[in-house]
Amino acid sequence: MQKKSLRLKSVVAVDIGGTKIMVALFSEDGKILAKKTIPTLANEGADAIVERLYSTIKEVLESKSISLREIDAICIACAGSIDTKKGVVETPSPHLPGWAGLPLADIIRDKTGVVTYIINDASAAALGEQRYGVGKDVRNLVLLTLGTGIGGGIIIDGQLYLGARGAAGELGHMTVEAHGPGCGCGNIGCLEILASGTAIEDDAISRLRRGEKSILVTMSEGDFDRITTQMVGKAAQSLDKLSQDVIARAAYYLGVGMVNIVNVFDPEMVVIGGGISGLGEMIIAPGRKMVATQAFSITARTVRIVIGQLGNEAGVYGAAAFAFDMRRHS
Repeated sequence: MQKKSLRLKSVVAVDIGGTKIMVALFSEDGKILAKKTIPTLANEGADAIVERLYSTIKEVLESKSISLREIDAICIACAGSIDTKKGVVETPSPHLPGWAGLPLADIIRDKTGVVTYIINDASAAALGEQRYGVGKDVRNLVLLTLGTGIGGGIIIDGQLYLGARGAAGELGHMTVEAHGPGCGCGNIGCLEILASGTAIEDDAISRLRRGEKSILVTMSEGDFDRITTQMVGKAAQSLDKLSQDVIARAAYYLGVGMVNIVNVFDPEMVVIGGGISGLGEMIIAPGRKMVATQAFSITARTVRIVIGQLGNEAGVYGAAAFAFDMRRHS
């Protein structure tokens, strides 16, 4: 096993999201040697995306005069419920229509001739932050990615926890409101439907259409479909009451979720990542307070709740770490 570890050279890490795909070449010491980001263009379908992904992988390698034969592995972090053992996208993100049941690992392996792994993008982000980011050397960590939806990743005793089939970590689909609205997953009152970026935007737009006053009307030039979470955050910073209320509501449900996470996992650290983490203390501070007052005191006294350090690169860092780990132990 040690000899095999010494032969490892580099891996390709991929992060596939609903709007963009990032491809990065990593050295074994966790350094990005080359990187390229392309649009997903999900409406083109899985076959077209796979072809562009394959071309981008070759382009990234060629930029460093490396051939596919010299790569130890490829690992793809992908949104949706992933069967990591089979390398299949079982239940895709709504932003990747037509991917249900897609044997993505086999497809890329057959095209490249390189052993390929696939994991959930939030699980990859958790591993990335634990190995190279804000949670470096933390043994027990839970990450929540706040974006269009909410994903989760779990590190237990220094190892990524994937569950029986690789689908663990769907923390966005814990129930935080027993009589809450329906979620796209089929459940009701999910954390995702109440605290995600989409939830923030939908809540703001709903209130505006009911006639509530807000500077969001001016900011969006009256086109409510243009309203984004970042826009709501800026309005809240300008003391716009509607926007402050919207973010406070999402932050409350995020706090409920964090209390549950802290009580279940007893982590040393909860990391908040994803685009919505850019709201900073507005979205995190209420949850930090709820954990301090409502979680079991033995955990609440010590757990740290922090914003991720790797930003939108957390997924590729985690995918690279997973690939190296799998090759060392295969």
